[in-house]
Amino acid sequence: MKNTEFVDSKKEREELNGGSIRDIFNGSLLTRGIILKNIGFIAWLTFLGFLYIGNSYHASNVARSIKHLKQEVKDLRTESITTAADLMYVNRQSVVLRMVKNSQLDMKESVEPPYKIRK
Repeated sequence: MKNTEFVDSKKEREELNGGSIRDIFNGSLLTRGIILKNIGFIAWLTFLGFLYIGNSYHASNVARSIKHLKQEVKDLRTESITTAADLMYVNRQSVVLRMVKNSQLDMKESVEPPYKIRK
């Protein structure tokens, strides 16, 4: 013979529906069998939630860092182009000659072309 157990239909309905707000506050929801059976799954979901929050925090920090570095590269590129243009201007022969005269050095421009010394 089969052993049959009768369960109150109201109690069964509450177990399936999850109970009421009163059950959440008094803690009886946590002692039910359905919650205790799935505690591993709930812990896994909690872990995944923390992982998701940490990943989004890390991604936002990386995005902020990339934006900052792009701006810094843009500024350094502008500075590099400006410095190169200034250097090209200063290296011109007329500017070098003017700078030598203004600094009152006893140097003169050579009128003879350079020549190679051979061994």
